[in-house]
Amino acid sequence: MPFLTIVFALLFYVATALLVGGLAYKIRQYAKTPAPLKIPTTPAPVTRSGVVLRMFRELAFFESLFKSNKWIWLFGYLFHFGMLLVLARHLRYFTDPVWTWVELIQPFGLYAAFAMAAGLAGLWARRFVVDRVRYISALSDHLMLALLMAIALTGLAMDYLSHTDIVALKAFFLGLMYFNWQPIPEDPVLLLHLALVATLMIIFPISKLLHAPGVFFSPTRNQVDNPREQRHLAPWAARLENK
Repeated sequence: MPFLTIVFALLFYVATALLVGGLAYKIRQYAKTPAPLKIPTTPAPVTRSGVVLRMFRELAFFESLFKSNKWIWLFGYLFHFGMLLVLARHLRYFTDPVWTWVELIQPFGLYAAFAMAAGLAGLWARRFVVDRVRYISALSDHLMLALLMAIALTGLAMDYLSHTDIVALKAFFLGLMYFNWQPIPEDPVLLLHLALVATLMIIFPISKLLHAPGVFFSPTRNQVDNPREQRHLAPWAARLENK
């Protein structure tokens, strides 16, 4: 078994375990954090179905960001929607046979990579151009954006500059899934791309990127605006009151 295959196989096993375990731990932590106050951002829905609709608009269209700043919304939407298509396109490496809808989006996935990179460039430029954002930007913010940009650019490089053996690459990842390791293509750009992806997987649970699952637990978004009709008590406060 080639040495690089062993290294990257072990790297992705470790990265996957840390990603899944870290996300499970943080989601459990979010779920257990009490929300003692009614603090939905107004105007807020007064019914549970309204909250569901609001969350859908927030997740699908970034509604609050659109109302706040159109330029940030544009760059943020380009990045997130582009990344979603790119990730969906990559499902072809983990499915055999490839699902029909994954085959259909393959051409769009190529253009989505450019949208992802353009969105990242705009968000990163904002941290240099806008004074108040530059003031609060930490080194970790720039490093995270640099990591995401490097992943996008190395992915584009494999499509347009240094083509790799995608058949062998798919065999490698299917082999990881079924514990039947296959040699990884020893293409430098591919290896750099995969190393960057694994790095992102490892640090994701401890990074600011956790706003992805965190939005579901935000009391400003997931609460019904009914403090006049119903007294709000956090579970821990209710237990104390009943003693």
